[in-house]
Amino acid sequence: MKKTLIAGTALIGLYAGPALAETIGISIPAATHGWAGALNFHAERTVERLKAANPELDFVLTTTSDPGQQVSDLEDMVATRNIDALVVLPFESEPLTAPVQRIAESGVWVTVVDRGLSQEGIENLYVAGDNDSFGRTAGKYFADTLEDGAKVVVMRGIASTVDNERVAGFQAALEGSGIEVLAMDHANWNRDNAFNLMQDYLSRFPEIDAVWAADDDQAVGALAAIEQAGREGEMIVVGGAGMKEMVDRIRKGDKTVPVNVTYPPSMISTAIEMTALGLTGAAPMSGEFILASELITPENAEKFYFEDSPY
Repeated sequence: MKKTLIAGTALIGLYAGPALAETIGISIPAATHGWAGALNFHAERTVERLKAANPELDFVLTTTSDPGQQVSDLEDMVATRNIDALVVLPFESEPLTAPVQRIAESGVWVTVVDRGLSQEGIENLYVAGDNDSFGRTAGKYFADTLEDGAKVVVMRGIASTVDNERVAGFQAALEGSGIEVLAMDHANWNRDNAFNLMQDYLSRFPEIDAVWAADDDQAVGALAAIEQAGREGEMIVVGGAGMKEMVDRIRKGDKTVPVNVTYPPSMISTAIEMTALGLTGAAPMSGEFILASELITPENAEKFYFEDSPY
């Protein structure tokens, strides 16, 4: 079920009360792209803030650039730090499922963030953006604005439940629209990969009306390839996650980047805070907390633009 966030009031009671002799492990991907960089930014600052509020609450924060290293990090947390709770954003879903399941079965409270595990019911708490809505919102925009017969290329992310849910939502929104998806390949939420994939798409398809990049880092790579090929003005590019560069283009009326879809990296802060509450019993926190996606348009872009944001 979906839970309503009550951390704002519950945290006051939690950190004003007795000392917590508890250790929370946090394992997240390294800052390999902009969204992950912002994720790290929010995680680090949340840990600093919560430790200042209660020095007896201990944290172990690790970052990783591959699933093998993440598994090793988790094993080390359990063996050497005896963690009481784990907040994990799996680098990939499948390789992390069994290791996280073993940790959960040992009695550790587990919160999974963003990329779900490949088996349901392992975690105590799941915190994520609405991935089906993320893809469905972009797909609906295409269906509502592109002409019948329009040609679209798609850039998928890293193979994961997140990517699968986004693509499923996107495809569902396009059903019956008459829009043709020319190709759909993985760019792994990476600018360089997206640049190379877009170059391939541009060489293969003389006519492209729209690109669904499914992530703003991929959108940056796609836009660079389009510009290099001199094909600006031929297609629109829709990414997602609300990168300030994309939002700035929208609010300035850039015709190539007409809209974006929200997916906040600050969800890691929500996950860490809710885990502290659930671990200590300050408030019931098991279940799901899903952050809805919104369409960013020229009319509302100003409220999504943050000059000082790292992303």
